[in-house]
This record gives sequence, C-alpha cells and structure tokens, in this order.
Amino acid sequence: MKKITYLFKRIFKMNVKDMVRTAKDISSKNNRNFLIIFCDMIVCGFAYQAGYVDYRKYEFYLLNRKERKTFLTRGKNNQIIKTFNNHDHRYKFEDKAIFNELFNNFVGRNWMVINGSNLEEFISFMKINKKVILKLLDSDNAKGIGKLEYDEGANYEKIYAELLENKQLLVERWLTQHPDLDKLCDSSVNTMRMYTLYKDGTSYFVHAALKIGKGSIADNLALGGMYTCLDDSGVAYVEALDYDNNTYATHPITGEKIVGFQVPLFKEAVNMVKEAAKFVPQVGYVGWDVAISPNRPVIIEGNFFPEILQPKPSMLEKKEGLIPKYKRLNII
Repeated sequence: MKKITYLFKRIFKMNVKDMVRTAKDISSKNNRNFLIIFCDMIVCGFAYQAGYVDYRKYEFYLLNRKERKTFLTRGKNNQIIKTFNNHDHRYKFEDKAIFNELFNNFVGRNWMVINGSNLEEFISFMKINKKVILKLLDSDNAKGIGKLEYDEGANYEKIYAELLENKQLLVERWLTQHPDLDKLCDSSVNTMRMYTLYKDGTSYFVHAALKIGKGSIADNLALGGMYTCLDDSGVAYVEALDYDNNTYATHPITGEKIVGFQVPLFKEAVNMVKEAAKFVPQVGYVGWDVAISPNRPVIIEGNFFPEILQPKPSMLEKKEGLIPKYKRLNII
C-alpha cells in the first residue's frame, strides 16, 4: 500500500509540460523517438528516482540499466539528506552569521554583522580590512552578493544605510586565494564542494568537486560558473561542466588547462572538513564550500541540502556515477 501511495505522489508531482519539452529536445538532438524517450523518462522516475532534469543532465537515454543504477539522482540525494540530517539543526547552516560563529576556527577571515547600531564598528572594519564581500544572511546561489573597497572619502553613513536596506548584513574580509587558483580564474574565489558524512562518531570524506568562475564575482553555476570533479588526490579528472551543459577542457577566459589541475593543499582541506563535520553531529551529510588561501584551506559555508556534482556519462571512459562510492560508505 505504501509503495502504491508513493507512486501516485510521484505521478502528481510530475511537471508534464516540462517533461514533454525535455523529451522533445532530447529526441531532436539525438535522433531518437520522442514517445520512447518520454516513456523511458517516466520509468526512470520510478526506478531510479530520476526526474526529467536528472534524466537529461546524466544522459540516462545513453545508459543501460546497470549504468543508470550508479548515478546519484535528486530523489536519492534527498533520501540521504532525510536519513542523516536533522531539520531542527538546519538553521546552523542556513543562517550565515550563526554558521560563522559556530565554525569560526575554520572560516579563516574577519567578519561582522551589521545590526543598525554599529556604524562606527563597520567603518573601523572597512579601514582595517580594506576590501570586503557583502552577503545576505540567509541566501543561496550567491544571491545578494557584492563587494566593497575602502575609500577614505566615501560616505559610510549612506553606505551603511544602503546595506541595511538591501539586507546585506554579513560583511567579510575579501579572501585572497592561492596563486594556482588565481591563475585558473581571478575574478572569483574558486571553491571546492567537499562532501562529508558523520556517523557513529566517525567523520568520512566522501568526494569533492571544484567550482570555477567564468568572469563573475562568484563561482556558482547560477552566475555562469562551472565545475569539474576531483579524484581522491584533488586532481581534476574530467572537463568542467556549466549550467547549460557545455564542457570545457581549458578555461574559456584564462586558457588554463582544467583536466589534470591539482588543487593545492587538498589533503589539508580533507582533514579540515572531516574535523568540521564533528561540530554538528545531528547534520551528518554536509557539502562544504572550501576555499584555498595562500597558506591554508578555509570554509566559506556548509550546505544542509548539498546539490549533486558528478560528471555526465559522456565525459567518462567508464559510465559510472557516485553511487558505488556512496555504497562503500553505507550512505545508500
């Protein structure tokens, strides 16, 4: 009975209009029968918890049953989050001020929160730190992000009021990244998404991806960034992939080679996130955004709902997703 109820819920949640549009696009670009693609999309929704976005992004139309089982889909990812993450502790990751306070030893930069009555503290902060990044306290995908540089002649009372109005209440010293990552792209801080699991009193490092900017202030996919996946030594083993499914063997602006890129201080970063994973044991599955400064790794934020960053099958010699690695750690 529960299984039948679950199936009906899945059916009612389907966005048929977008499914049809996606199936038509896949059919046209791959010279495949639309009806077969559409029906297969529905089957994959039930069999692998793969929505039409997963179906397209991870090219399920190219995979056999055995290969499909290896790719982490949004449905399966949501189940992992539901299993390991207690929603009562979600606020510790989603409120950036609370997060910075809790993980202060790992953030590696000066920061303050504007509260409407600390103008002088803000001015002093600007004088000391010179260049800062501005954030909303509860945003994701880099919404509301901005930067500000110290200018002795600026009207900081007016700037302060504007920040309050824009709700850009978190002010952090601009992070200088490692020269190797600066060479790759210097318009943004290029961060790793590092996944950890904490269970039974032990921290496990699961896997990592490197997010790379493409000219924007941030490396987020929503702002035009891209990502490549890293092996257990911190070396990029596939081309970078952006939001529109384009792939890049070299950076389109700097010309730097992406495949084979070695993230500096990677081992230190792994040890850091494993240690950070112990601080909120009620949230066992976390996707950490980690930057590499010239001397050490630092945590930018932790994600209670970490998105999936895995290569698409056509980028791989062996068409295998993240599921086997997750199974080895008994995550799934």
